[in-house]
Amino acid sequence: MRVTKEMTIANILNMDEGIADILMSAGMHCLGCAMAHGEDLGQACAVHGIDANEMVANINMYLEDQENRAKV
Repeated sequence: MRVTKEMTIANILNMDEGIADILMSAGMHCLGCAMAHGEDLGQACAVHGIDANEMVANINMYLEDQENRAKV
């Protein structure tokens, strides 16, 4: 499964907890707040001044890397 801008932060974190490090390193330190459960990634990126397309690409590269490591 791949991440999209329309997915909620909570759903994305449920995919792989390692994604939290990516979000936090970009300045999203409010992952545990109530907004994270209803706010989608695109909205969260807009609030934090982050390019949502770049964030999606970074997360999906991470997920692909994790999948490739699992195959070995």
